[in-house]
Amino acid sequence: MRTSDFDYTLPKELIAQTPMEPRDAARLMVINRKTGQIEDRMFHDLIDFFTSDDMLILNESRVIPARLYGRKSTGGKVEILLLNDLGNNVWRTFARPGKRIKRGTEMYFNGVRAVCKEVQEDSSRIVEFLINDDLLEILPSIGTIPIPPYIKNIPSDPEEYQTVYSRIPGSVAAPTAGLHFTGEMLDDLEKKGVRIARITLHVGEGTFKPVKTEKIEDHEMHSEFYSINEENARKIREAIKENKRITAVGTTTTRVLETLVRQGEIKACSGWTDIFIYPPYEFKCVDALITNFHLPKSTLLMLVCAFASKEMVLKAYSRAIEKRYRFFSFGDACLFL
Repeated sequence: MRTSDFDYTLPKELIAQTPMEPRDAARLMVINRKTGQIEDRMFHDLIDFFTSDDMLILNESRVIPARLYGRKSTGGKVEILLLNDLGNNVWRTFARPGKRIKRGTEMYFNGVRAVCKEVQEDSSRIVEFLINDDLLEILPSIGTIPIPPYIKNIPSDPEEYQTVYSRIPGSVAAPTAGLHFTGEMLDDLEKKGVRIARITLHVGEGTFKPVKTEKIEDHEMHSEFYSINEENARKIREAIKENKRITAVGTTTTRVLETLVRQGEIKACSGWTDIFIYPPYEFKCVDALITNFHLPKSTLLMLVCAFASKEMVLKAYSRAIEKRYRFFSFGDACLFL
């Protein structure tokens, strides 16, 4: 299939610049894959579509202050985006201006000294932070949350770009489908008998990386770190055995679940996944999907088109544009049943 098959035209004014308050005041488009029926609802109506025969799975990764602004030892300005924690305060990063950050370049970020140890083939830089503490502990004092480039104003409260259930730091972008949930909504779902399980996938730089190849099969998918503990693996195994409907919150959760089920019985584990889901794809674990409206020609949109169908998804997007839904990270949501 061609990348251009997943293109659509979006009026810029529909790109959401601020989150909804309260979170569950976002709109919700409900798409039935079997009948093709589409409903326009509110996100707080989500509970109406769940019963005790359902399981909801969340990605509890937390966004880190991964964008750092500083200066080289020679005085020039630098900016780096933390990507992967390689251990011992060594990180794989993207750096700007890249050409001026070579092996051995010293940099300072609010007094924290760092040095470029290596330049990778993909132009990323391996950077070591010369500190005694764990970098994650001091990041809030030297870094900022890396808001997507289409959002022009940084939220005054960084928690607005975190899910209410985020717990494990590591992402450079939020798993945005979960931004609509409130703690009260999750409590109400559990009171209704819905089982909730949690996995972790740390969103990486690929979330900013457009598909540039003409054929989608030629696109090199990025790898992202995931983990699941035994308690949550057991919950999901039991749900599968009991034939419960499994609803994934977001494309990140979907990628983890489909990665796990490929390996056989779902067990506690951690690793890296570069699974690229696009049509046609047979989903083996996920039965329903909650997700936002995604960028044209993105791997996220391709995954959604594999879950429903390209025709159905683009029809829903056309309706969303007509009805003035809000798009992308702070935008409205879809529920595909």
